Amino acid sequence: MKKEIIVIAEAGINHNGNLKTAKKLIKVAAGAGVDIVKFQTFIADKLATKFAKKALYQKNLSNSQQSQYQMLKSLELSKKNHYELIDYCKKMKVEFLSTAFDIESIAFLNKLKLKRFKIPSGEITNFPYLKYIGQFNKPIIMSTGMSTLKEIRKALSILTKSGTERKKITLLHCNTEYPTPKKDVNLKAMLTLKKIFKVNVGYSDHTLGIEVPIAATALGATIIEKHFTLSRDQIGCDHFMSLEPRELKHMVKSVRNIEIALGDGVKKVSLSEKKNIKIVRKSIVAKNKIKKGDIFSNKNITTKRPGSGLSPMNWNKILGRRSKRNYKVDELIK
Repeated sequence: MKKEIIVIAEAGINHNGNLKTAKKLIKVAAGAGVDIVKFQTFIADKLATKFAKKALYQKNLSNSQQSQYQMLKSLELSKKNHYELIDYCKKMKVEFLSTAFDIESIAFLNKLKLKRFKIPSGEITNFPYLKYIGQFNKPIIMSTGMSTLKEIRKALSILTKSGTERKKITLLHCNTEYPTPKKDVNLKAMLTLKKIFKVNVGYSDHTLGIEVPIAATALGATIIEKHFTLSRDQIGCDHFMSLEPRELKHMVKSVRNIEIALGDGVKKVSLSEKKNIKIVRKSIVAKNKIKKGDIFSNKNITTKRPGSGLSPMNWNKILGRRSKRNYKVDELIK
């Protein structure tokens, strides 16, 4: 079956700055059947000031002595790392993708000839960033966490005016709280994005578990993105809310099953159920013994299985007519 839903396994910074770990993440994701493995590309000096504070969850789950800048510095992937990871993704038959967090990183990823760009929620109000990335006219996936409809509309306008065709943009509904409380998911907002902006939509999940991305699939998401890790026991900001290998595999399998089950939307008799028609449906049969010449009435005919005889939809056509032959009880009326 041709797969229409793109599943992105978000490795993000769960490699902890270790190339060997990053490759293990790729291998796990490929084994789970995802379409894309996504990392993060940034230059700490261009991403955050030395005074930028950590988010609360970052404070709780990383070295408390490190500033946000120091934390980011330790998680940078070098240019050489990128080349090695791209080669490894090709070997594992999975697409490499990375989110750029600064203009220089966008330029580098474009040089790497990636198929598409991913814009994170935090850059949706970054005019220079949006203008620069829009000029390449590549497919863009844009997360919309923390955003209002007005901000999303403005971001789309910047991207399209800069050179990206609107049909190449997919909006991901997203909530940036880690983990996202179920009451704040508001999954129906994904449908609102599709209705208002007339673009493809998907869902980037930060909840615990796999229920919500599966529900998003059923609602019509064209892309599902989910963080994963080798182990939630590792030290680092995103490990605790990421899926472990077995869970990722389970999620992908569930998404694929839902994708198959959604079908083409045409209501018709399926090949698998045709054989059940004669068994489950009913026919008009003799309720009592009927003699030749008797008039068919509610008293001498009824409906019973199997459905290989005269359909009960002919009931009114039969009533009042004379029988041309004798019938035993339960015999199909001809």
